[in-house]
Amino acid sequence: RVLTNKETNKPNQRQYPLPPLPSGVLVKSDVDKLIHIHFLFQINTNGFVSLDKPPAEQDYLGKMPAGFQMMAALLGDLDNSDGRGKVFFRQDSSPAVLSRVSQRIRQAFPRDDEEPSNALIVTWENMAAKGSTERGDRLDTKGNTFQLVVAFMKSSSVAILLYPRDGIHFFSTTVGGDSKVLEAGFNEGLVTSWWWGTKQGTYYQTTTDEEISIRTLTEKTNSGRRGVWVYEIGASPIFLGITSGILSTFESEYSESETVTPTYTTTEMVQPRSTDAEARYRPDPRYSDPEQRYTDPIKSRFSPVEPDPAGPRYTSPEQVRPIPPHPRPQHPQIVVVDEDEDLDINVFAYNLETCAHNRHKCSQFADCRDYSNGYCCHCRPGFYGNGKDCVAEGKPQRMNGKVSGRVFIGNSPLPVEFSNNDLHSYVVANDGRAYVAISNIPHSLGPSLQPLSSLGGVIGWAFALEQPGFHNGFSLVGGVFSRQADVVFYPGNERLSIRQQFKGIDEHDHLVVSTELEGRLPAIPLGSSVQINPYKEIYQYDQNLITSSSNRDYTITSPTGDLQTQSYQWRQTISFQSCPQDDASRTVPPTQQLSVDQIFVMFDTDNRLIRYAMSNKIGSVHSESSVPEQNPCFTGRHGCDINAVCRPGEGLQFSCECTAGFAGDGRYCQDVDECRETPQVCGPNAICGNQPGTFRCECSAGFVFASDGRTCIGKSDSRPVDHCQRGTHTCDVSERALCRYTGGSSFDCSCLPGFEGDGRTCRDVDECHQDRCHRDAICTNTQGSYTCQCRPGFHGDGFQCSPTEHEKTPCEREREHAQTASSSSTGFFSFFRPRPAVSQYVPQCDEHGAYEPTQCHTSIGQCWCVDANGQEIPNTRTGSSATTLCINQVVTPPPLIGPTPRPDVRPIAGGTHLLFAQSGRIEHIPLDGYDMKKDESKPLLHVPDRVVIAVAYDCVDKMVYWTDITGPAISKASLDGGDVVPVITTDLQSPEGIAIDHVARLLFWTDSMRDTIEVSKLDGSQRRVLFDNDLVNPRPIVTNPAYGRLYWADWNRDGPKIEMSNMDGTERVVLVKDDLGLPNGLTFDPDNQQLCWADAGTRKVECMDPHRRIRIKIAEGIQYPFGLVSFGKNLYYTDWRREAVISVDRYTQKETDQFQPQKRSRLYGIATTPTQCPQAYNYCSNNGGCSHLCLPRLGGFTCRCPDNVDGRCVDGNL
Repeated sequence: RVLTNKETNKPNQRQYPLPPLPSGVLVKSDVDKLIHIHFLFQINTNGFVSLDKPPAEQDYLGKMPAGFQMMAALLGDLDNSDGRGKVFFRQDSSPAVLSRVSQRIRQAFPRDDEEPSNALIVTWENMAAKGSTERGDRLDTKGNTFQLVVAFMKSSSVAILLYPRDGIHFFSTTVGGDSKVLEAGFNEGLVTSWWWGTKQGTYYQTTTDEEISIRTLTEKTNSGRRGVWVYEIGASPIFLGITSGILSTFESEYSESETVTPTYTTTEMVQPRSTDAEARYRPDPRYSDPEQRYTDPIKSRFSPVEPDPAGPRYTSPEQVRPIPPHPRPQHPQIVVVDEDEDLDINVFAYNLETCAHNRHKCSQFADCRDYSNGYCCHCRPGFYGNGKDCVAEGKPQRMNGKVSGRVFIGNSPLPVEFSNNDLHSYVVANDGRAYVAISNIPHSLGPSLQPLSSLGGVIGWAFALEQPGFHNGFSLVGGVFSRQADVVFYPGNERLSIRQQFKGIDEHDHLVVSTELEGRLPAIPLGSSVQINPYKEIYQYDQNLITSSSNRDYTITSPTGDLQTQSYQWRQTISFQSCPQDDASRTVPPTQQLSVDQIFVMFDTDNRLIRYAMSNKIGSVHSESSVPEQNPCFTGRHGCDINAVCRPGEGLQFSCECTAGFAGDGRYCQDVDECRETPQVCGPNAICGNQPGTFRCECSAGFVFASDGRTCIGKSDSRPVDHCQRGTHTCDVSERALCRYTGGSSFDCSCLPGFEGDGRTCRDVDECHQDRCHRDAICTNTQGSYTCQCRPGFHGDGFQCSPTEHEKTPCEREREHAQTASSSSTGFFSFFRPRPAVSQYVPQCDEHGAYEPTQCHTSIGQCWCVDANGQEIPNTRTGSSATTLCINQVVTPPPLIGPTPRPDVRPIAGGTHLLFAQSGRIEHIPLDGYDMKKDESKPLLHVPDRVVIAVAYDCVDKMVYWTDITGPAISKASLDGGDVVPVITTDLQSPEGIAIDHVARLLFWTDSMRDTIEVSKLDGSQRRVLFDNDLVNPRPIVTNPAYGRLYWADWNRDGPKIEMSNMDGTERVVLVKDDLGLPNGLTFDPDNQQLCWADAGTRKVECMDPHRRIRIKIAEGIQYPFGLVSFGKNLYYTDWRREAVISVDRYTQKETDQFQPQKRSRLYGIATTPTQCPQAYNYCSNNGGCSHLCLPRLGGFTCRCPDNVDGRCVDGNL
């Protein structure tokens, strides 16, 4: 039958009873008896079939679950009043139909051999959304087409839902003025029991409230065929249990559509009747189903479906990666089906290809990796993208392109046409800010383009600031993708289509995009401004498809000040090609939320420019219900250089790291000239051209690129050259790479096993990061290989380790012997508490069983130093009350996680040295008078994976103190050798300055993230904040112990200054605030009472007498100073750009020498190690009688309590 308007007075809701099914449809009852049951179905134009007469549609549309039983194929407010929508239904028991139904059931449930006896077939064709036909909206002229087949068997019933590829054209309908997503599923309705009475039964929903779930009905399957869904619905359609189909094998070939065809006879038709042959409903060519081939090697045991000569044909949808339709325990298992050949989707042509022939297709910043059925490109560490396109993490991105269009404004009958207008975009990647400008926009069009901030919003999505566990667009799809966006403006229903093609990265390292606009925009008067509210947009991710939609409001302010709020609905589809072997793409959350705020739009009438700006973050769709990320790396408020990437740490901790192609500390980054530092980077006969963050190679005159696109060969060279044999290739050295001749004058480079890279540059693979060794083994990486060794307490080959009984060390054996001897000599009760006799010495062992370097015998009141064997070192015996500074002679065992460089100090010779920090180490340069003995410079301390900033020296204990911002931490180590000792490891964010009062035994430091200046004892105890206000970027800090003074500099760009206070925090004053730029370095000369600073902004070194405020210039025109220290007549400073230590004579005001370390990188803090402490006295030399902190001040001292005091403490001035 065909349902039409003539059969009912309610045009949008009609149900018709189906004639009873033939006798003999068997259903198993609760008492195990076979009975005959006849079902009366109600078929509704709103896309469902029910067993009961449904209530008014306002009682269930948008209000599911409802109180009646239904099977919803695609539930919504649907309409067939336009004469094109039709509903076909029939009961069928013909062998041909039942055979096809049985085939579908067996494939979904392979172990089910039961045959159906009857089938109910319902087809909704070209159903429109209610109200769309009244608007005359041409974009909605195509309706939705779908089908439901209910098969009846002896022991169960099965529902088969079919959704053709080209059958779903809208995903929601309007219900009660709100847009409601269509629904599919099985609703049990109200159920009654003697136990609980009446309650709502099960609602098994196969879709969600997101539109992507409707789209995936046509693109996925649970039965081995896209768009076909099979569910067992119980022993009757009374919901005794819903079971989803499970695919066990793929069909190898299809030549036919899947849908059960409604071969209706003319007697089944209902008005309007047709008298011609079309009454039988000819096949529609839109639904023709081309031959499909699946790549799964398992051949189906089912026969292909034979073609049916009549009825609508349903194509099989293309593949999309699975997203479960609903997160419920019983929901269907989604099975991936491979692409059809006719889709012509290349997917990078990975199949049956290898890196040997395709490495050049990868980005120069990517590595190629072979898989069993193809290859993939993977961006290297420090870069992100899809492997074909990779950009450096944190690097700002630029995008150029052209914009063309044909746009109607308001009710104008004539379009505004424009072509090849320039588009320029700039993105600050490390905080998600995006800027877009389009030029040469006509005045008639410009104001009306203002609401379309999303014209450039895709650029914001591509480089949005990533929240933990989420990925922006470029990370997933790279720079080659297409975008189709449709915009509907309200209340006028104007429509605009946006098509964009992103074409990858050009030779200038810019992304390229072309944009086309077509449609109609609401008119906005010239001179009006537009304000767009912040919005959120949900992105749905599949393998090669991304969709999103959102509703946005905007406010127009007319030139007269009138306000008008309007809105538009935005839908977009982004299609791209991915690598099927890339496991990373499968870990992407299926939904992500783009949050956009700080939106600025403007039409610049003078320059005819439309400008957009916005901030973008990509994260969880549940971000509103969860605690937002506060780490500055995720908020964008970190202060890193725009050419740096922000690395989050624990809590609010983070670090800044210059992106590839730039150098610096992350706060300031400068371009690295690869052409200067590596002159042969482009190979022979080539010219290297430096670019920001990268470089470009061009062949010299008379040479051209060979077929590999990298090697330059002579234009006149007609004879092929085997560069591999000649040794004129540009591959890495033979120990790391292999050169392979490929014909002509071309060759290919590939890294040897154990190395990775593009063949021209190969890096060792650290297999220790790949868990190759046993968990109880230590992995040691070597060039191109690695070794495994069971850690102490285990034995084996390193790949398999088993516990062994612990063998006591000599110290432990001696200690046990001493305790046993003392126990036996003190009587019976010593069994419970061994105690040595008065004359018995018991050695002290550390946690590893080694002798403690200092051994004491309390009975005789003496301590002494021992070597690694426990033997006393002569002339080291002291009284137990004296401090014995013993050097640890024992090498601490490596950590259990594997070997790492041991952070310890190598003893240095006597005399004065310069100490300076360089990333993960501290080096020293001996001084001969004031001259640097550069040939004798050596590393003093290695602290791997740390960035050491400030260095200070305690001349009393001969201890080196330093800060590192990666821990972050403050640590110390003896200049005479020994282990690193942590001093402060908590409540730090970015400690960048450190100073010591060697008289009062105090430690001061600055923290540029906490914006504080703090003090503690030298061991880190009794910590107190001195200042936490009026500080922006405090960095260097120095002390004047004789006067109890403290000096520090704040390089706040908006107001740099140098300040002074007493060490107790009183009498804080600004010493210098004029003619300052970036005062990085600060030092105090106690002999001459001079405070000196090095300024990277003014590029000067200056000094001042802080008492008389007399300021003198020492040097100018310097490069980029960081640390500064005074020694005698000289000032020594570290320079970032020169990567050197420079000495300046203060009296002649001339540079006298420089030292560049063998390892070239930026240098940080600098200090001296004088052989004697400067003579000074202050009132806190013996802690001044204070119970806790004694803080000197000019002419006295103050007793202060630490911030976290234990017990009684009283502040007071003395």
